[in-house]
Amino acid sequence: MPFASARAFARLAALALGLAVASCSLAPDFYPAKGDNDPHPGVRRVHSLPVHGIDVSRWQGDIDWDRVRNAGTKFAFIKATEGGDHVDPNFRRNWEGARRAGIPRGAYHFVFWCRPAHEQAQWFIDNVPNEPDMLPPVLDMEWNNNSRLCTRRVPREEALEKTRIILSMLHQHYGRLPIIYTDINFHRDVLEGENFDATFWLRSVAAEPHERYRDRRWAFWQWTQTGTVPGVRGEVDRNAFYGSEREWEQFLASDCDPRDRPRLEPFGYCRDKGV
Repeated sequence: MPFASARAFARLAALALGLAVASCSLAPDFYPAKGDNDPHPGVRRVHSLPVHGIDVSRWQGDIDWDRVRNAGTKFAFIKATEGGDHVDPNFRRNWEGARRAGIPRGAYHFVFWCRPAHEQAQWFIDNVPNEPDMLPPVLDMEWNNNSRLCTRRVPREEALEKTRIILSMLHQHYGRLPIIYTDINFHRDVLEGENFDATFWLRSVAAEPHERYRDRRWAFWQWTQTGTVPGVRGEVDRNAFYGSEREWEQFLASDCDPRDRPRLEPFGYCRDKGV
């Protein structure tokens, strides 16, 4: 083969290979208006999941919830409380803003391991209204490494006992199966191998959850902390629901993972809300 022809053939072959690799790696993105300032290839499959949401706190500042909804956001988890004496200063504003925009929203509590469990559950109950259209209450369970008030780690059994107390009190008050949010380190140190009457929301920003969490089925996946969403200034955590839009509607109607309903319904969970 002449040199010029060989060089042209090589260019065409490289182009074809590049297109083939790109076509294999691309997944349909249900939310083209949203983005990620630091995308990781290990989580690209998340873009093929049809139900996405965000979680927010005071650090997102003033949020235009109508723009957030119009960008396709299907749910929002909003920070409400931490420990036994702190309320996020933007909680009420975000709670009502998401409601007015028609975005299903739930509230979360950041657990302090140095505070008694019953005090923390009661503090959340005192500050988060029990409303028929809310998502289940969320426990944010991590080690308090960055807290200026409560950095102490507790033994595993103590952490598990506090978890069970808070879950029980929240379920009794709100009548909903609570959600546990956790990260890789806390799950490995405390939650791995334990069974709870709770739905799991897992953080994994560099790989799919099954690659980082042993034997833990998830309903929600926090896949980036550097997301961008119209209506939110700066970066925001982005999340995805595991299933189809139909399964999401089933979750909204019952506050229960549809996969768990046959097992949990006889025990009083997964009651229809008429959503």
